[in-house]
Amino acid sequence: MLALGATAGTQLQLDLGRLDHPAFSLENLRVELGEEGRASLVTAGRLSADGRVFDNVRLECARLHLAAGELDCRDGRLTVPGWGAPANIELRLNPARGSASIKLRGAELGAVSVDLTSPARATVSFTDLSLAAASAMLAPAAGDWGVSGRFNGRLVYRSDGARSDLSLTGKLQDGAFASADGLNAAEHVDLDIDVVAHAGARGQGWKWRAESAWTHGEAYLHPLYLTSGARLSASGLLTASRLDLDHASLSLAGVRAIEASGSLDLVRRHVLRGGLAVAEAELEQIGPRYILPLLAPERAASTSFSGKLSAGIMIDGGQISGLDLAFDRAGFSQTTSDLDFGPVDGTVAWRSDAVTTAALAIGAGRWQKLTLGAFAVNARLSGHSVDVDRIAIPVLDGKLVLTDLALRRDREGWSGSGAAVIEPISMRLLTTAVGLPPMSGVLAASMPGMRVRPGEVALDGALVISVFDGYLQATHLKVIEPLGVAARLYADVEARRIDLAQLTETFSFGSVSGFVDADVLGLELVRWRPVRFDARVLSSPGAYRRRISQRAVQNIGALGGPGAALALQRGFLQFFESFGYREIGLSCKLARGVCRMGGLQGDNETDTGRGFPIIQGGGIPALNVIGYNRRVDWEELLARLQRVIESNAAPVIQ
Repeated sequence: MLALGATAGTQLQLDLGRLDHPAFSLENLRVELGEEGRASLVTAGRLSADGRVFDNVRLECARLHLAAGELDCRDGRLTVPGWGAPANIELRLNPARGSASIKLRGAELGAVSVDLTSPARATVSFTDLSLAAASAMLAPAAGDWGVSGRFNGRLVYRSDGARSDLSLTGKLQDGAFASADGLNAAEHVDLDIDVVAHAGARGQGWKWRAESAWTHGEAYLHPLYLTSGARLSASGLLTASRLDLDHASLSLAGVRAIEASGSLDLVRRHVLRGGLAVAEAELEQIGPRYILPLLAPERAASTSFSGKLSAGIMIDGGQISGLDLAFDRAGFSQTTSDLDFGPVDGTVAWRSDAVTTAALAIGAGRWQKLTLGAFAVNARLSGHSVDVDRIAIPVLDGKLVLTDLALRRDREGWSGSGAAVIEPISMRLLTTAVGLPPMSGVLAASMPGMRVRPGEVALDGALVISVFDGYLQATHLKVIEPLGVAARLYADVEARRIDLAQLTETFSFGSVSGFVDADVLGLELVRWRPVRFDARVLSSPGAYRRRISQRAVQNIGALGGPGAALALQRGFLQFFESFGYREIGLSCKLARGVCRMGGLQGDNETDTGRGFPIIQGGGIPALNVIGYNRRVDWEELLARLQRVIESNAAPVIQ
């Protein structure tokens, strides 16, 4: 409705009622033509655009002309509540034709030019448009992200009733944003954008195609750090409730190709279906940047990668339904755990609703100083379970054989069971690898019951190791975070019939013949170093030759420190190279870095003023060794033992 009238201070007043356009609508539009020398005024009770509503919009025109149903405003100022400072504007409206021309400019805003030739044709041009100012006007919530930057581009809309076309081309310069929590941010971003879309008259949605190139800047989208260089090409269909991605191709440094497709439910905001394929990703580049931040961000600085990885992911109903991996000479190195693994070649295929297989060939590995030879892994995958019949891993000159592995994954992580056998490994090679004095003999073990829990590996039953013609048996064995920074091991260890001749020869300790039994209860290792145990060593029962050399006697006494003494029978003992003994006994209870020592009678905590017998003499000649230091610093005890082993000085008997 067009109503004419006049009020005080105006020559003419027009109430234009309502003006509608596909891009916006104006309600209660009023034009007041001022008297000579006075500015004219255009007000709108309500402006609606892009789902937002603005009340009491005010336009003051220094020069306003109305002719043939057309409104022409020059040298105007536009004031919209919530938009900040008024902007300069030039406006031309023709309600009868449904056409308009708007030029908006502000020192902070930049320039926006809107040309509506008809309700079916519109062109919007942006010149140095400030994203900070525009977001404050059109999307105040974006202000929480500190959006900034300048945009230059053009938006074109055309419709002939049967088809509508929309295109946007432009360039973002020096773009930036920062979330309030600091977990997402970007700066100095330059982005080229090219989007075209068309829709039919039946309301079936917009078919669209987009091209974008990120040419400069950097961004952090927790937990990923991204830099410029990416190019995106995509196409699909957009409706009010759904986004279909027919095809997307992303060009990224270090990856030959990345392609995706899928459907997104815009109402519930989750992926209905989708697929992502990554071809020949260079792990050296993408591993530290994209893989570690998602899986183990705390190890990003200490882990390096090599080789290539190809992958495919399938999503159905918002859940991952399939995964394919292909490794090409892939490997990684982790310095904090002193772990190397690879190269790895092979494939892994997984489906949530089918039985599939994994076939991998591992070229080598190293955990600290333990080297692994080449081995193969062939597994059956079914949903959240993995079953492996047998894996034989060469370790030094022996093998670790894992059988009947059955692993299951739930919300807490991986758990399962299996069995393991260690085929004979040279003790000389093994002890050298773990930094101990070289030992003779072999190590072999059988672990019939092995249990895996999240962050834990435990043994049901006993671990038996053959060494020094006797055996070691470990029970209650448990390893916490075996590959973690602070790996911990717990066990009770029993040793029986250990040949002292082999043991002392191995450690260059002197010569002792006979056998000993030992119990190490409550053993706790942190990073494979003892921090707690209760240990006791005693001569094995039975009849056998029991002799000890002068050097061994002297060394045993030296372990007790300056307070140790040797009580030897008088006579011409210096002419004897060895002595008989009846029994040997020594104990150490380690806690808080201190070893409380004891002898044949064990550890008597109340008996602090008397010595404790370590060796009880027997035969001719006979001797007794008595220790007096009951509290010994553990590190000092290890240092004494090392000095004893390294010393070649002949013992002196007084």
